[in-house]
Amino acid sequence: MAEPVSQNAAEDDPDRSEEDKPRLSRSEERGGSRRRRAKPAKKRSFWKELPILLVIALVLTILIQTFLAKVFMIPSGSMEATLHGCPGCTGDRILVDRVTYDFTEPSPGDVVVFKGPPAWINNEIAPQESSNIVVRGLQGLGSLVGFAPPDERDFVKRVIAVGGQTVQCCDPQGRMIVDGKALDEPYIYWDNPANQEQRTFEPVKIPAGMVWVQGDNRNNSDDSRFQGGGGVNGAVPVDNIIGKARIIVLPPSRWGGITDHNPQASAQPVALGAPAWQSGLPLGAGIAAAWPALFLGRKLKSGLRRAAGRKP
Repeated sequence: MAEPVSQNAAEDDPDRSEEDKPRLSRSEERGGSRRRRAKPAKKRSFWKELPILLVIALVLTILIQTFLAKVFMIPSGSMEATLHGCPGCTGDRILVDRVTYDFTEPSPGDVVVFKGPPAWINNEIAPQESSNIVVRGLQGLGSLVGFAPPDERDFVKRVIAVGGQTVQCCDPQGRMIVDGKALDEPYIYWDNPANQEQRTFEPVKIPAGMVWVQGDNRNNSDDSRFQGGGGVNGAVPVDNIIGKARIIVLPPSRWGGITDHNPQASAQPVALGAPAWQSGLPLGAGIAAAWPALFLGRKLKSGLRRAAGRKP
């Protein structure tokens, strides 16, 4: 009597050929493959990943602003109207390129951000620190990413002359002079259009490795003309320069590039003379002496005629 064949006979008999083994259906094969696969890990929820993403974004922002480019807030009106920082208006946020001066030197016309040297005692930025440690921390973080007033002695000015050049003010037309040439400065802003005169100062030769900087709001800027008592003390070391101002990033209405017009490119040679009031002295003296000379001439002429009339 024949014994019934077990359904697992193929598996029980190792000598049985593959052809004799019963084939599994496709559904059974797919089911087996699913069982063999590892179960996929559960995805984290968005709210759990959000803090991680924020930390990564913050770290990248700090690294970028430390080594490549940084956003600065303009807190004063010394660079009006190129950069807004006037009282009562929204201060500009500017993107400063920190890489350029690793390969090149600052040039006349560049708008630069720099740390004020020790001689610069007149700090235009008045840091206001809170007594609350949390608020101070937030202010420091905001300053780091450019969304709060800076808490360091950082300035923004325009380079007028560089090391080895001689700067002074002014020619008879009131223009700045570098190496005997009057500068072309279309970016100058006059707070009072009726008073377009710059403060005069004697020639200053800028030491090597330093630059002479001034604000575009020429009569409302504590710059190289005043800081440190003026003269050589007002010059800024190139090593103090943080970077070159490139773009206004905020507010949106002010988006755009920052002019780096070179004032020396179209400079005109000038003959340095005395101030206008001194130049007018010879003319005034001539006019004043003309009347006595004319009077004496007439008297002499009249006397000669009388003397001629008395001759026999």
